[in-house]
Amino acid sequence: MSEDSLLSFPCDVYVKVLGRNEEDFRSVVESIVREHYIDLDSSKIKTKVSKNDSFLSLTFAIYAQNREQIDALYTELVASENVLLVL
Repeated sequence: MSEDSLLSFPCDVYVKVLGRNEEDFRSVVESIVREHYIDLDSSKIKTKVSKNDSFLSLTFAIYAQNREQIDALYTELVASENVLLVL
């Protein structure tokens, strides 16, 4: 584990992405995640719709090799106009 990280790589990391509940949100976000994690299992993506059906959150379980891999994914997700929040 490096001094500036609480994670010990490689490790499982959960990434939650929030956006408007629109037709293409899931496919856009899943495509971005697949660019960084080719072996992503779509069946393990957790989906949750807000009470008023306006927003959708997707939670991805990824196996990160290093901090740079997580940072690259985060940077690309927050740059997407479809994404409102990444946790």
